[in-house]
Formats: sequence, C-alpha cells, structure tokens
Amino acid sequence: MELELRHLRVLCAIADAGSLGRAASDLGYSQPAVSTQLQRIERFFGQSLFERGVSGVRLTRYGMEVVAQARDVLARAEAIGLRPVGGAARTRRVLRVAATNSPVLSGMVVRVRSRLPDVSLTVSSVYASSQIVELLERGEVDVAIAADYPGMELRHSAAVAHRGIVTEPMFVALSARHRLRHRPQVALADLADDAWFVTPDDGAGWPGVFYAACEAAGFSPVAVHEFLGDRLQLQNMIADGLGVSLVQATLRPTPDVLIKQLIGTPLWCRYVLTWRRDRVPDELAETLFVSATAAYRELIAQSPHLRAWASRTWSVAGA
Repeated sequence: MELELRHLRVLCAIADAGSLGRAASDLGYSQPAVSTQLQRIERFFGQSLFERGVSGVRLTRYGMEVVAQARDVLARAEAIGLRPVGGAARTRRVLRVAATNSPVLSGMVVRVRSRLPDVSLTVSSVYASSQIVELLERGEVDVAIAADYPGMELRHSAAVAHRGIVTEPMFVALSARHRLRHRPQVALADLADDAWFVTPDDGAGWPGVFYAACEAAGFSPVAVHEFLGDRLQLQNMIADGLGVSLVQATLRPTPDVLIKQLIGTPLWCRYVLTWRRDRVPDELAETLFVSATAAYRELIAQSPHLRAWASRTWSVAGA
C-alpha cells in the first residue's frame, strides 16, 4: 500500500473523534470500513498507532508523532490547493463565525486569515452549543466551534456538517493554598466538601455530565456558584480559596492557581467544528479544520499539566 492523503485524513479523524464509530460518522464511512483502513495504515507503519479500549481509542506515543506529521502534511497540501493562480482576481468571501468558550478560536482565525487572505471572518461569541446549532440551522452563521460530550454528540439536520477538533479530559483548578496542593493527581471524591464554580446549562449536556460524575463518585456538591465570566476573574476567585472548578485542559496555570489531573479521567469534552454545507465548500471546511487543530497543538505546547497527563495516560507503542 502507498500512503495517500486520504489515509492521513482517516488517522486524524480517528484521533480527533476518539473512537472508530464517531470517526466513521464524521467521515461519512461505515465503521468496518474505517477499521479496515486503520489496520492497513498500521501495517504500513509497522506498529500500532492507537490503543483500543472499551471507551474508544487513544493515540500511542508513536501515533501522536505520526498524527502530528499527518496534520502538517494535510495543511501544506491544502495551502497548495488554495493558492491563487496567475494573480487572478478573486471574490472576497465573508464567513460568519460563532464560537463557544473555546481557546481554539483565536488561533484558528489567525491561521485562516493567513492562509486565505480573500476570506473575511466576522466572529460572534455564543455560550450555548444548542444555540450555535440553531443559528446554523437558520442560516444566521456559516461556521462555528461548539462543544459536546461523549455519548451526547451534537445533533443537527443534514444542512449542517460537523467534525471533531479534539476530545480532551477536563482538569480541576485549585487554589495554590488548597489542602490537596501537593498531590500530582486528585480524585473527584476528594473534593466532595469543596464549593464549586459551575458554568450554566450549555444545551449540550453540561452541567449534567458534571453532576453525574459527582454522583458516580459518591457525593453531591455541597455548594455550587453558577459563574459565567472572564477567565481571569474565575482564577482570582479560585486563588482566594472561594471554590474549585473544572477547567479546560489547555487553561494555563498561574502562581496562585494549580491545575490538577482527576484520577480516572471521569469527565471529557469534545470541541467540534460545525458548518453549513451550502455556505462552506469542502476545501474551505478542510482549511478551517486544519487551522483549528494546529491552534490546539500550539495550546498543548503551553500546557504542562496536559503534557504530563498525556505522558502518564498514553503508553509507548508496543509496550
């Protein structure tokens, strides 16, 4: 077998979705077809790229290297395909973008503007992923970054398409004076007596998944502060010892706030690129996706707790 761009797209889709079934759905293939394709690709590389488990698949350390290189190759191939030919004039496209609270947004927009200077992006902040879907369905936005959760994948009509950017673990933010500050990892049950900062209903499963995880850990939060404000304000309140909070994997720690892994990784979130099929052609959707995943890779490089989690969670291929 010769390695082709379509094989690299399959690898990236599996890595982003975290399961063969979700990857097949995102790609529009059957699950057996994706499974067979992955087996052929792994034979080409001579070792496993993913670990299989009951909850899905995860990249091996070697698989992380391969997928990172695959994304770069796809980005370069896409840039070649979209380069203006002969200086011909092109119509400027306006793309209306909506996004939930995702750190990927800024990096994606910067990269798209660099790669596609003829595309103008206007950005709107929309908290609830359910509202994002409604805006797409009504044609009020063209593309968006939304969030969903394993087992509660985003639902929409055939007029809208989506593709998983990344499925990441949730971490917990504690005051640097917290009683568990010296532990490298904490159990959710260890925080049963703490007050929590929790963001409002996002229409996609949050905060239900949080309360379900607490129940599975054997407790109900003693106090919950509903909070939807800027990140710095939240970190200041955590630093003052007013409570703890689940946070995104790429949130940067500060001297007064520690980011800790939850033992067993009980909570996950997926960030999803969504778009209207009639407004965003396949080539543009691919550029948006490649830009979003490149932005996330950059965030990983700035997140020591996420890199530490990955080193503990993903085993070396063949080990």
